[in-house]
Amino acid sequence: MHELKLHYFDFDGGRGEPARLAMHLGGIPFEDRRIPMAEWPSVRDQMPYHALPVLDVDGQDLAQSNTINRFVGELAGLYPGDPWQAALCDEVMDAVEDIAQKIVPTMFIQNDDEKRAARLELVDGPIPLYLERLQSRLERAGGQYFSDDRLTVADLKVFVWIRHLTSGVLDHIPMDLPERLSPALLEHMDRVGQEPKIEEYYATRGK
Repeated sequence: MHELKLHYFDFDGGRGEPARLAMHLGGIPFEDRRIPMAEWPSVRDQMPYHALPVLDVDGQDLAQSNTINRFVGELAGLYPGDPWQAALCDEVMDAVEDIAQKIVPTMFIQNDDEKRAARLELVDGPIPLYLERLQSRLERAGGQYFSDDRLTVADLKVFVWIRHLTSGVLDHIPMDLPERLSPALLEHMDRVGQEPKIEEYYATRGK
């Protein structure tokens, strides 16, 4: 058994959340080091690429969120063994990472008019594209899960992103956008969120 410590910000969601969920689902012990945003500047230079999440594995650090997802997914039995199904899983995780990287910069825009303009630009193009294409990928895989006909880390990655989009925390991005454009992804979010261990996880977090 590996000794694991996940370093990520002190909130629920984001790029570190799928790994947290995967380890919880797999019953894998790990230290969940939650770094307050105020402390981030003091620890940033300690991280391999000056970014989070980072997973310590037996004293060695592992960076890049989807690499971490694959690693803990294999430990938890949530990553496909078949090369083609693994590729489908990877494609979905990378797609979510792509659109997340378009949204994240808008979180640091201080001027509300500029933030509104930047987010409306995303609402008019990139976000609908990714919602519709991910829905298409889900339907192509049978409509329940994205690969391997079962829950994988790809499902956790999409679950976290759709949960964020529908949470109402992103000003100027309509909460009902997934409902209007990709209802199958909303059903998928509910399906994944009703996994007993995921319900248990968020109950302990008071969410």
